[in-house]
Amino acid sequence: MNSIVNDFSITIGTKNGSGSSTANNTILRAIFRMGIPVSGKNLFPSNIQGLPTWYTIRVNKDGFVARKEQNDIVIAANPDSFARDMASVVPGGAFLYADDIKQAVNRQDIVSYPMPIKSIVREDPSVPADFRDLVGNMVYVGILAQLIGIDLEKIASALTFHFKGKQKPIDMNFNAVRAGAQWARTIEKKDPYHLESMDKTEGLIMADGNTAAAKRSIFGGIQFAAWYPITPASSLAEALNDFLPQLRGRADGKHTYAVVQAEDELAALGMAVGAGWAGLRAMTSTSGPGLSLMTEFAGLAYYTETPVVIWNVQRIGPSTGLPTRTSQGDLTFTHFIGHGDSHSIILLPGDINECYEFGWRAFDIAERVQTPVFVLSDLDIGMNQWMSKPFPHPNAPMDRGKLLTEKDLEQIKSNWGRYLDRDGDGIPYRTIPGNKHPASAYFTRGSGHDEYARYTEDSNVYLKNMERLRRKHYHAKKYMPKPVRHSAKDASVGVIGYGSTEAAILEARHILAQEVGIHSDFLRIRALPFTEDVDTFLEQFDQIFIIEMNRDGQMDQILKTEYPQHAAKFRSVAYQDGLPASAKWIREGILEKFEKRKEDGSSNKRRAAARGERTSPRKSSRAATVKARGKSGTSKRK
Repeated sequence: MNSIVNDFSITIGTKNGSGSSTANNTILRAIFRMGIPVSGKNLFPSNIQGLPTWYTIRVNKDGFVARKEQNDIVIAANPDSFARDMASVVPGGAFLYADDIKQAVNRQDIVSYPMPIKSIVREDPSVPADFRDLVGNMVYVGILAQLIGIDLEKIASALTFHFKGKQKPIDMNFNAVRAGAQWARTIEKKDPYHLESMDKTEGLIMADGNTAAAKRSIFGGIQFAAWYPITPASSLAEALNDFLPQLRGRADGKHTYAVVQAEDELAALGMAVGAGWAGLRAMTSTSGPGLSLMTEFAGLAYYTETPVVIWNVQRIGPSTGLPTRTSQGDLTFTHFIGHGDSHSIILLPGDINECYEFGWRAFDIAERVQTPVFVLSDLDIGMNQWMSKPFPHPNAPMDRGKLLTEKDLEQIKSNWGRYLDRDGDGIPYRTIPGNKHPASAYFTRGSGHDEYARYTEDSNVYLKNMERLRRKHYHAKKYMPKPVRHSAKDASVGVIGYGSTEAAILEARHILAQEVGIHSDFLRIRALPFTEDVDTFLEQFDQIFIIEMNRDGQMDQILKTEYPQHAAKFRSVAYQDGLPASAKWIREGILEKFEKRKEDGSSNKRRAAARGERTSPRKSSRAATVKARGKSGTSKRK
């Protein structure tokens, strides 16, 4: 039996509400502390408790941390999902199950390990009877640790972190881990999976995107947040409540912030818009259904040019949809949000470090451009644990944009107008309440208004104002974060993605290059409106694959609207089943849409010119024999 070292997946099947989260995160953190690249993804139901839930850990020595569709090691602790869990194990894989589940193990092509979890826990008199089920989860942690080589000291360190140094729960749980490991030493190991310590996580941290966004929003100067609970965005506002008292504490006990739980999402954004109008750095957080309710106030903020930040941690829709599954399904809705003609500024973080970055950057852009800024994260980034470089401390001043003080107004010789474009960039100057200059006041309205905020229904004035708003939007490109580009030698096709799909796209590109000979350049878009880097990328390739987690190819739709001259090049690889993107479906999706074309040198010349290189004849590609690999019939990918 050949050993498989630091390259496999572990899936744990339990019941929602069974307390397995602590055990699963302990495994994840212990492996991370062993220096091995790792990621963890929680697949949980939307009910309170009782239904099956799964936690998947990906271990990969090369640093690929996207979801792996293959289940190598499966731990089954839930009788309701036992048959499904057993069927999911790859041939040759390992199946660990609680021996009190009296169901037949009828597969001969896997290695099975019955675990006496309940009897091991009962043997420890220090565990209260009502804690046995919770502590029992730690028994499978110990058994797994012994079988695959997780360092028990790293497990102890992970438990200390989780319980914040409280010795009693640390000892009770670690005793169960040691008991499980001790039992596992008595059985024969027959599976091929092993862990060996590495140094590839040195200097890295683990965190989730919602916590990262909350922390940087605080450093970015947040003064007001209003929210209404909704999965998967609630933990962002909860993190604000946790960290604001720590990071904004004053000796006199007074607060320099306010966090309000509103009666619904519409009220939450209404409060945030009011706070933004008053000059506070204001935000709200929500998910798709909540954003739908916020639409009216989003339009008000756009038309009155009020800065506000809206975090949308996406989940599957429409309607209630699948509340605990991830998605990129709100892009077109956000892009065209509201009735009438409007444009949205959208930031698209691709990892938790960018959730942190956009926590402050969204405020700067909102105030600079005087408009709502939407940050589209998703459940996978927002709620799951990811490796990251440590978050940098803020070192740049806040950009409050064209904000006039009393002194500024005193120096303006001509009459000041709230919606007067003095610079030609479409962005007017603004004042906020508290400015004592007699000329600072203006009347804010969501109805027709002229350059001086006076009510009017004059058609020409309305047209002029709307043209200025459009000019402002496209001028805002200069403030948008630029895309991230990953280039490859001899790239023949382009790949575009955004958000949390990056990890899977990078792995799929590697597989396609190694196995099929398709080399690609990858552009990860980080914002709308698109910057000039997107224009340049689109010029360079004859085939461009647009990867996204939704059914209809929403980024593909927007790109076709913005760049109709390139529409024939686009190949939409859109797929949504609620699970995080995997390299497998991206690879298959690209192969289904890939067209082998005869090289005439024109594409080479365009790409070489853009890179400042000399052209040379391209070697023939092994992709000539590539055919669609999907099943016959209608493809799920669009």
